[in-house]
Amino acid sequence: MERPITGFGMDGEGDPVAILSCGHPQHVRHQPPFINRPWVMDEQGRRSMLGKMLDCVRCEKFELPDDFVAYKRTAEFTETSVPAALTRDHSTKTGVWAKINVVEGRLCYRVPILGTQMDLSPGIIGIVVPEVLHSVEPLGPVRFFVEFYRMPDQAPA
Repeated sequence: MERPITGFGMDGEGDPVAILSCGHPQHVRHQPPFINRPWVMDEQGRRSMLGKMLDCVRCEKFELPDDFVAYKRTAEFTETSVPAALTRDHSTKTGVWAKINVVEGRLCYRVPILGTQMDLSPGIIGIVVPEVLHSVEPLGPVRFFVEFYRMPDQAPA
């Protein structure tokens, strides 16, 4: 899944790391002849790549960034109180991840662009990737809530 580069940093060994809009870091080394990225060698080159797209395999694996923190939680929903908007394709904003937590029963979680459909139940959490359309459908009686995550240094949304 392609994500734009929003910034850069360095890892503990001094190798350049691109920060993607999803919050995942990704190494962007220059190691000719195998990896040819001369733009990582200086600040101006890295700056010229802001907004360019990189493939984020961690998003495709539904991996919540390690350092993200919970900042908001919905009320509990049931099969009769689930907002209609959640049962249609919708997405979170840039940089906002979520966990769908089923307290009781079962909930179908669909992510069409990734060809994913899974049944959520207590102990099986659905991870919501930023800006990716998804929907849920109660599979009988259910109670669930959604918890939202962001980078730790961002102001609350």
